[in-house]
Amino acid sequence: MATDKFKIKLSIADRVYPLTIRPEQEEGLRKAAKRINEVIKKFEQDYAVRDKQDVLAMSALQFAAEIEQNQLSSSSELKQVEVKLEELDEMLKNQLN
Repeated sequence: MATDKFKIKLSIADRVYPLTIRPEQEEGLRKAAKRINEVIKKFEQDYAVRDKQDVLAMSALQFAAEIEQNQLSSSSELKQVEVKLEELDEMLKNQLN
C-alpha cells in the first residue's frame, strides 16, 4: 500500500516541528509558519515581548480574531445578498402577476 505522505520540518518561534503531510498541504503550511514567525517578530519588536509563550498566545489571538472577523463579515454579506434576492423575487412576482 503506497502512501503519498512525506516529512517536512517547520520552524516556528525558534523550534523545529517535524510533520508528516500530504503534498498538497506543504505550501499552505510553509506560508502559515512564515506568517506566524513574522507576527512573532513584530510583537517582539513592537512590544518588547521576549517570552515566547506570550508572543505565541498573542499571535494565536490575532489569527483567531482575523478568522472570527472574516466569518462575521461573510455572514453579514450573505444576509445582505439574501435580502436583495428576496426583494428581487418579490419584484419579479409583482411583475408577473
